[in-house]
Amino acid sequence: MPSALILIADGTEEMEFTISYDTLVRAGVETTSAFVPDKSEVVSERTTSPPFAKGSRGINIMPDTYFDPADCGPEKYDLLVIPGGAKGAETMSKDHSVQKLVRDYLKHDKFVGMICAGSLAASTSKLPKQPLTSHPSVKSHLEKDFDYSEEPVVVSGHLVTSRGPGTAFPFALTLVELLCGADVRAKVRKPMVFPSGTPF
Repeated sequence: MPSALILIADGTEEMEFTISYDTLVRAGVETTSAFVPDKSEVVSERTTSPPFAKGSRGINIMPDTYFDPADCGPEKYDLLVIPGGAKGAETMSKDHSVQKLVRDYLKHDKFVGMICAGSLAASTSKLPKQPLTSHPSVKSHLEKDFDYSEEPVVVSGHLVTSRGPGTAFPFALTLVELLCGADVRAKVRKPMVFPSGTPF
């Protein structure tokens, strides 16, 4: 069974997180969320259970576990997902352990998905120039070092990027297809009942 790790932090965009998580679960992907704390903030003593992540719209989401780099590598998961949301994406993209993880996943031919401002992690992880997209608000931080695209979803080898909450479904379905195949994508998509003519 394929497995996926989705990172979450305070300020993560709720739709990008939940749509990715939910769609992967529907496809039978063993999915885990890990809370990445903001290292610039004073954190109270760590407990066994992670705190709620307060999303970009103020919705509290309970992660499955704390982010532990030693337990989050490509030997354990087939996919790493970095959602957007300005504050959450900044926390994750600036974390050196997250940056190393991005490089390790790609080095081992595992998939990395980044959506919205989460694509900033491609820059901070110093990935080579390649096709990529993001939320328009961070385009200026990426277009010099990457072949910037405004397509809803961009697949570049094992790196998958997307634009924002409105592209979360095609992003998540693309991840399903890459992990599980086109037949599983179609099976997951059908009961979601998208309007007739939806292009994904």
